[in-house]
Amino acid sequence: MAQLYYKYGTMNSGKSFEIIKVAHNYEEQGKPVVLFAPAIDTRNGENRIGTRAGLTREAIPVDAETDLFSSVKALQLQDGRKRIYCVLVDEAQFLSKRHVLDLTRIVDELDIPVMAFGLKNDFQNRLFEGSYYLLVYADKIEEIKTICWYCDRKATMVLRFENGRPVNKGEQIRIGGNDDYKPVCRKCYRNAFEQPEQLS
Repeated sequence: MAQLYYKYGTMNSGKSFEIIKVAHNYEEQGKPVVLFAPAIDTRNGENRIGTRAGLTREAIPVDAETDLFSSVKALQLQDGRKRIYCVLVDEAQFLSKRHVLDLTRIVDELDIPVMAFGLKNDFQNRLFEGSYYLLVYADKIEEIKTICWYCDRKATMVLRFENGRPVNKGEQIRIGGNDDYKPVCRKCYRNAFEQPEQLS
């Protein structure tokens, strides 16, 4: 029976690497998959998922108007296409509630498993819309772990930087990499604002 999986982790936890690995494993067995990624993230080129290790993979772009359920159903009906074995979604925190409900329909009506990968909380420790609804609707939730940038504790939060200094104000969504965001533990997140001299 198909299920909706939500696999979350901080920056640098290997979420995009994991999605490319899962896609490869399915396809190596001759089992087609569908990959979605947010249209606003063009760090690796248009319509691509990319890892910090340099791996990239083509994906269908998702914007506010995208109907994920209809897209998957249409792909399933294309002439000569084998059935879809899995739907994979990168940067799932950027999904809307409607997108997440589309994913539930893909699982429940088309009987296709969906794996969504993304952040849970933003740099102010608020849930993203997509994260919130995936936590509500997912059948299985799994944390992809990584370590804090500054110590050896588990990273659970994300620090945003502007001009080399940590910030906790600003728009929720701003695409960036290691220069803009770092994975941190709760203690180092607090210290970034109370004792910034300890960050090195």
